[in-house]
Amino acid sequence: MSATNTAVTPQASAPAPAGPCGDDDCGIRDVLDRLGDRWTVLVIVELSKGVRRFRELERAIPGISQRMLTLTTKRLCRDGLVERNAYPTIPPQVDYRLTETGRSLAGAVSALADWSRAHKDPIAAARARWDAEHSGEL
Repeated sequence: MSATNTAVTPQASAPAPAGPCGDDDCGIRDVLDRLGDRWTVLVIVELSKGVRRFRELERAIPGISQRMLTLTTKRLCRDGLVERNAYPTIPPQVDYRLTETGRSLAGAVSALADWSRAHKDPIAAARARWDAEHSGEL
């Protein structure tokens, strides 16, 4: 093959492997994209405690900027996980609450947090062993 030939040889058509949901599109990628966001889980956890105003959320989540909280809450509202209520006051008041779908996700997030707590020490020990055995490889 010449250095300028970058064509890909077509492979025989093979059936695509089934994803984590089998052959159907269960939406897992969308959910993981949302949960993989740095702030989403923290907002859901805070809202699982009850209705929160914007500033309450901002104070309760260390390190989140006003811009990121705005983007995160908008995305969660778009996904139907959070409901936003704006009141016609001066200054405007806005509060957020989990929808029924959001509350069901909060249960799954809570289970994941419980799992994380229960396995924090074994994971830290495994990482320490790995690092000791593989130091210098990176």
